[in-house]
Amino acid sequence: MTFSDVVTIVAVAASAALLVGALGLLAGRLLRRRSIRWQLALVATIGVAGAYLGATAVARLMFISPHDLLVMSVVSSAAAVVAIGVALVVAAMIARWSEALHAQVRAFGDGVTDAPGAGSVGGSAADAPPAELAALATELSATRERLREASERERRAEEARRELVSWVSHDLRTPLAGLRAMSEALEDGLAPDPAGYQRRIRAEVDRMSGMVDDLFELSRIHAGVLTLMPEPVLVADLVSEAIAGADPVARARGIRLTGEVDREVELHADPAGIARVLDNLVSNAVRHTRPGGAVEVRGRRLDGQEAGVEISVSDGCGGLPPTEMVRVFDVAWRAAPARTPQPDESRGAGLGLAIVKGIVEAHQGAVAVENREDRSGCCFRVTLPASAPSG
Repeated sequence: MTFSDVVTIVAVAASAALLVGALGLLAGRLLRRRSIRWQLALVATIGVAGAYLGATAVARLMFISPHDLLVMSVVSSAAAVVAIGVALVVAAMIARWSEALHAQVRAFGDGVTDAPGAGSVGGSAADAPPAELAALATELSATRERLREASERERRAEEARRELVSWVSHDLRTPLAGLRAMSEALEDGLAPDPAGYQRRIRAEVDRMSGMVDDLFELSRIHAGVLTLMPEPVLVADLVSEAIAGADPVARARGIRLTGEVDREVELHADPAGIARVLDNLVSNAVRHTRPGGAVEVRGRRLDGQEAGVEISVSDGCGGLPPTEMVRVFDVAWRAAPARTPQPDESRGAGLGLAIVKGIVEAHQGAVAVENREDRSGCCFRVTLPASAPSG
């Protein structure tokens, strides 16, 4: 075969391929809005038709005998039929996988919580989709689960906000009514004990002021503008201050308040913020511990991969049911019956533990609660990193 023959064969084959390719692009444009199975079938047809037309044209130029040309045509036709058939089968499978993915995407808008997962795309393992579609299906399932969890958190947050408004309104309305009655009695000179009335007014004002401070602190936490000023601080000092602040109330109720911290346990954190965490946890434990019970505060160093500090506060509240355990740190959560304060005790707006969680998480730490093994009470565990939080 001479060089000119090679050039001729290449030119004829290229011309045939270009002609079929141009027709294929035109057909693809016409079918661009149709199912992907037609697109894939068109791609296979273009490849087969281009090769068939080029081979036929070259064969005629080479003056191949009619018998040989017929054999070549039969072989090419058989190959073309098989190739197009395989392309149609693959196209149908891809279309089916695409429909399954479409069902998953549609489930997002419909709010369906039991939409098909990644495993349902393609059905059996033998009919598994390509890696790209399988990865997309898995990501869709994970995204749907994250959206469901976010929706649940939003629902709980909205419910907590409604409860907060209701409870804070009630907690403010009652003392305000009492303050008005006492002030009117003082103005009219009808108060049997003016000094006692003044002390009670001051106590109610202090309680409402503390509630407003809690609301302001919680709003800063939720807005992400809580300012931390980390510095080295001994955990023993923080625990001692928290115990000293709650000890008078504990003694009055006959509750034993103790603390124990490992030697030289140091924490790089915001002293005021961690002091607020301990004050809230210890006062909460004293308030809900039954008279004659005990509240224990412990601090220890964590080694290994979880290097940091753990502070635990155990009370004698009688334990929490599982349904309440998951809501302990929700905004406006109120104690279950086992933790309901006595009538002579003041009640907050259910913000203390929510503030604890916000401050601890701002320090890149974690807080959790569990029932004690003897079911006599609860144990709150605060885990903080030893290094300073970023930001």
